[in-house]
Amino acid sequence: MPVPHLDDHTTAALGRAIEALAGRRVAVLTGAGVSTDSGIPDYRGQGAPRRTPMTAQTFLSDEAARRRYWVGSHLGWRAFTAAAPNAGHEALAALERDGIATGVITQNVDGLHLRAGSHRVVELHGTMRRVFCTHCGQVFDRRDIAARLEQANPWITVPENVSLGPDGDVLPESAEDFVIPECTVCGGMLKPDVVFFGEFIPAEKFREAEQLLYSSEALLIAGSSLAVNSGIRFVERARRRKMPVVIVNRGETRADNRATVRVEAGTTEVLGELARALPAAR
Repeated sequence: MPVPHLDDHTTAALGRAIEALAGRRVAVLTGAGVSTDSGIPDYRGQGAPRRTPMTAQTFLSDEAARRRYWVGSHLGWRAFTAAAPNAGHEALAALERDGIATGVITQNVDGLHLRAGSHRVVELHGTMRRVFCTHCGQVFDRRDIAARLEQANPWITVPENVSLGPDGDVLPESAEDFVIPECTVCGGMLKPDVVFFGEFIPAEKFREAEQLLYSSEALLIAGSSLAVNSGIRFVERARRRKMPVVIVNRGETRADNRATVRVEAGTTEVLGELARALPAAR
């Protein structure tokens, strides 16, 4: 059946995706492409600017770099909190409510899947909602840290058109006078609860994601180029179990030649079509 907003080639691929997923419990893996329609850009997608991500080693060892990160991270977090879930997030929540999606494994740190109503969400790379002390392990709500940060740095403002990256970071012009918040328990160094470049995903988090996959019968990948090795590991685990793998993404991915079906399109419209079609296809 033709889909008005999709071309014939994409509609045909969508039909094959529905056939591959029909009647199966589906694990979902999402990347930054799911959140682009919420105003959060995909830094690995087509046309994305080159960027140098903060590494854990630099954050821990370089105070000047840490100040720059905190200024950018704060401005980015403010923009994150203003973003709203889009129809793609809502479609995945609907698939979970309908008993089709077993849950979402996400590479995103924006929290939009939870805000859209998905209940079983494995945040593989952490979340911008929390901050923790690298010395004593105390966990803080990001909103509380933001209030302290703005009190200590009253000059900091959120520009109307801040240049936002998918990890919530921007490049501030200057951060020399920025006061970095400290742990109120031990005075230690605070770090957002996200996996920095060069860090490993916590083993317990990866096992949680594996269990979600192993309780499923198919894998749907949406909005990820699978440039991060963790994504490829889930593809290989699904293939070893002979599970159909459906990829929905604009642009090439590292697993295109391993997919059962590849849909070259934006995630919002395709996920919406899947949410409409799959309940009737059981």
